[in-house]
Amino acid sequence: MAGPTNDFWQQRFDNNETGWDRGSPSPQLLAWLDSGELLPCRIAVPGCGTGWEVAELARRGFDVTGIDYTAAAVAKTRALLQAQGLVADVVQADVLSYQPQHTFDAIYEQTCLCAIHPEHWLDYAQQLHRWLNPEGSLWVLYMQMLRPAASEQGVIHGPPYHCDINAMRALFTKKAWVWPKPPYAKVTHPNLSHELAVRLVRR
Repeated sequence: MAGPTNDFWQQRFDNNETGWDRGSPSPQLLAWLDSGELLPCRIAVPGCGTGWEVAELARRGFDVTGIDYTAAAVAKTRALLQAQGLVADVVQADVLSYQPQHTFDAIYEQTCLCAIHPEHWLDYAQQLHRWLNPEGSLWVLYMQMLRPAASEQGVIHGPPYHCDINAMRALFTKKAWVWPKPPYAKVTHPNLSHELAVRLVRR
């Protein structure tokens, strides 16, 4: 399988090399919540990492399922929930093969897609579509990490992998998803580049 292995991610957590972790929920998730655009429902958080978004959603009354590939991430998310007196389902699973018992009303996708090798993006996009109820929403932040070796030599460099918005439109096709018109909100990151925030609706 192309891309980072489970051991790779476990070592990153063990060595505290988690530069993608803001130490708090994403400001874009908070904006969607505070505006009332994203309301309590059954929601999945694939690649939940240390669980900041899982905990925030649980605090606000969502029925949350956090999913992560790595034992360390699952343990950290569960510990955060316990420390804050919150309840959510946290599952250790590979998102490329995971099948929920029940479909979701929404998915919050922040750092999972950009952590998966592009060779597997089509499979992952199809998974997200299967997980959602019809007219369910994918609240997604597309990581923008264009590097010189990619633009000049075609090197696939990551993680995080660059989620070019044109590639994302080809991946999340209009046959399967309703796209809003651009421009999309730019979400800065203290340690990485920035993300583009989009809400897609499953057809």
